[in-house]
Amino acid sequence: MPGRRWVSSGSPFEEPVGYSRATRIGNRVIVSGTAPVWPDGGCPDDAGVQARRCFEIIEAAISELGASLSDVVRTRIFITSVADAEVVGSVHGELFRGVRPATSMVVVAGLLDPRWKVEVEAEAVVVD
Repeated sequence: MPGRRWVSSGSPFEEPVGYSRATRIGNRVIVSGTAPVWPDGGCPDDAGVQARRCFEIIEAAISELGASLSDVVRTRIFITSVADAEVVGSVHGELFRGVRPATSMVVVAGLLDPRWKVEVEAEAVVVD
């Protein structure tokens, strides 16, 4: 599609499943569900650390497409335990308190990797 740009995060699932970490069309940047993946494959147990890693990956992806966290208008946060809501929400608040995107936090039965406690989607609109 003309005008469509995308970035990869290097996930081994992107090519076979047929998706990108983030896609930009016009002024919209859409970020796929982003899990707390470290380059070495490790994953600490702390949900707050996992959330921060998700947002680091999101920030890197949208930056490659000309956006920043201040352009984010929507986040969707999936957690596997309601017990993690406060710490994950706190990380979100640190990053977006001044931006105040629309957001949802949903407790799910599980994520692709059982070590993951958090997965995040984001949408940004770049206003030139």
